[in-house]
Amino acid sequence: MRFQDRRQAGRELAERLRIPWEKGALPDPLVLALPRGGVTVAAEIARELGAPLDVLLVRKIGAPHHAEFGVGALAGDDPPLYDERALDQLGLSEESLAPTVAREREELRRRERRYRQGRPPPDLRGRTVVVVDDGLATGNTARAALRHVRRRSPARVVLAVPVAAPDSLRLLAGEADEVVCAHTPPGFCSVGQWYDDFGQLTDEDVLNALYGH
Repeated sequence: MRFQDRRQAGRELAERLRIPWEKGALPDPLVLALPRGGVTVAAEIARELGAPLDVLLVRKIGAPHHAEFGVGALAGDDPPLYDERALDQLGLSEESLAPTVAREREELRRRERRYRQGRPPPDLRGRTVVVVDDGLATGNTARAALRHVRRRSPARVVLAVPVAAPDSLRLLAGEADEVVCAHTPPGFCSVGQWYDDFGQLTDEDVLNALYGH
């Protein structure tokens, strides 16, 4: 299975979520997108469920000199969440990553200010929270996001992604009450390989999804 773009991927997930929603299994839903890529996917789900759409700011912590290789993640003001196995394999320590964490924390806060425009984060207590991204590779950012959500006392947590590495998806099974994924290809290398159009989104794309401007 390949997706034409993030919008089509969002419609695939929305269809899978619509049936449990209609049966009352997703009461009082709130859709939280991991920007930037998850926002377009999440907008389709929020529209189908008639649910509010918001963002959950998460930043990958990349390995020095290889920023695309994630060794951890940040969510909100939570402490960094590291992939201990990756740190051991690369001979890295939390102390050696402190400058990277500081840079990513500053970017996270910049995006928080830009995207929220003075609005407080939504109250998650007692709600069904659907956490959405455009795909799952290592699972580090999703894990940080789900744990951040858990700390805020939701009634139920659902992770929804169009495509995921099978091993990463299995590792995250215990982090959410339910995981919804359209495609878990055995030959997974990267999220982008499963999209015909996987162009980078901008801050303006996020703002347009959230506010329609």
